[in-house]
Amino acid sequence: MDARDVASAIAWQADHAANNGAPCTARVVRAQLALLSGETETGRRLANWPGIPLEDALPLRLAGGFHHLVLSGADARLGAVYRGEVTDQDAVDALIVDLTAQHDAALLPWLDGPPQTNEAGRSASIMAALLWLSPRVGPRFELNELGASAGVNTMMERYHYDLGGAEVGPGDSPMRIAPEWRGPPPVPAPVEITAIRGCDRAPVNMADPAEALRLKSYVWAEVTERLARIDASIALAGQRAPDLVQMDAGAWVDQRLAAPQDADTTRVFYHSIVWQYLPPETRARITAAITQAGEAGGRIAWIMLETNRETFRHELTVRHWPGGGEPVLLGEAHAHGAWVVWHGDG
Repeated sequence: MDARDVASAIAWQADHAANNGAPCTARVVRAQLALLSGETETGRRLANWPGIPLEDALPLRLAGGFHHLVLSGADARLGAVYRGEVTDQDAVDALIVDLTAQHDAALLPWLDGPPQTNEAGRSASIMAALLWLSPRVGPRFELNELGASAGVNTMMERYHYDLGGAEVGPGDSPMRIAPEWRGPPPVPAPVEITAIRGCDRAPVNMADPAEALRLKSYVWAEVTERLARIDASIALAGQRAPDLVQMDAGAWVDQRLAAPQDADTTRVFYHSIVWQYLPPETRARITAAITQAGEAGGRIAWIMLETNRETFRHELTVRHWPGGGEPVLLGEAHAHGAWVVWHGDG
């Protein structure tokens, strides 16, 4: 597949959605092919995308805009597609073309930035990595999330997890994270999160109804459990907002590394489906800063749930110091947390 070919990216993303339990969203994504003739400003911008469409999550940007039309009440016609009542691809294509013509000005800004796919289900992998780290670096962790978006996973210490039978977190939490677990469960270990904070270049304020609705728009419409998790996140943020700052990730990592650190606490940097959106120079800056801090004797860990751009699998990788800092592949996960394949020490 030509990485820069927009049509190939749209077709791949549609197949990916269909293969991951979202056939209705897949039809909406595939219908974007009908926009490439350039009859609308949105279609022309889509067809002439200057970057790498899949890395930029281009089809999902516009998919969020179409879902928003339904959730906001601006145009309810796609509701029949999302409910599975309209399944003919030609009919969906025609509807998407008509919706884009009528809502061109409203849809165009959805192409300006990547989707804010803030998904609580991904925190299962992060928590499993902390369980793995605990006997290696100690049980106390200060967590720092890069690309935190709305801070859904900057509240992960408030969630209850069932990780293949290994239960972690407050039992009375309204957020219940229980992915299908493939492989042995993580070995039980103490995990004490002493602090948790995050950064994002454009953080979403879940207390703002308009921003919360935008966040929900990026969720695939038929995956109702994900929508329920967003609602649970909004409720928890209403009780106590996540600790977020608006800041470039590279500059924030430097700032966090310079902050005082308790001697018995490991400073953890973590992120999920974020790395591909950062500019290459920012990735290099972060990698150098964390590596240098670890090699200089810092108690540092780096947890990544990110897409392998060759296989498109979402791999859970950990580096830690002391320990040499070599990457360890702990597992793979569904992009939205539906399942986790756990390798652990195996």
